[in-house]
Amino acid sequence: MRLEMRKLVTYAETTFIEGGKDAAQPLKLFGAAAVIRNPWAGRGFVEDLKPEIHALAPQLGEILTAEMLRLAGGGEAVEGYGKAAIVGTSGEVEHASALIHTLRFGNKYREAVGAKSYLAFTNLRGGPNCPISIPLMHKHDEGMRSHYLTVQFSITDAPAPDEIVIALGASVGGRPHHRIGDRYQDLKELAGHEA
Repeated sequence: MRLEMRKLVTYAETTFIEGGKDAAQPLKLFGAAAVIRNPWAGRGFVEDLKPEIHALAPQLGEILTAEMLRLAGGGEAVEGYGKAAIVGTSGEVEHASALIHTLRFGNKYREAVGAKSYLAFTNLRGGPNCPISIPLMHKHDEGMRSHYLTVQFSITDAPAPDEIVIALGASVGGRPHHRIGDRYQDLKELAGHEA
């Protein structure tokens, strides 16, 4: 089965100053999105999505992972990571979910960056210029709040009604001047408070 990819879009930003204060390490955020034809579009309700998942998800994982590694400068540089999918208005949210919620897609990225955490995600239905919001978390520790970030961008002409946008996101660094602690501090404080 051929992957019908209309375009590949990338996004990059670097934050040097946050809250009026220079960042000790500039925060870098990256995104890569593939605009593909929805393989289930125009077919009515399709009960078994597996053939398309098995054929297309690994290809998407390889293409987008390679692009993310190029943008970030390699797997070791990536600290925060996540994924997202937007299905066009003629599709089901299940179609967006099908191509990103499979190990055949996510493991390509997870293995390339040496991650332990699950990939944070969004999946929804939308039209052209719909915001692509990719939630991030630290690749080794989902409780590390410094890396709770969001990569957000849009593609002016995608997704069309019969398309799906599949995206990966990454950060190099966490939020500059992060100072809200992490999940583990909260747990300790709550446990001490209840004692």
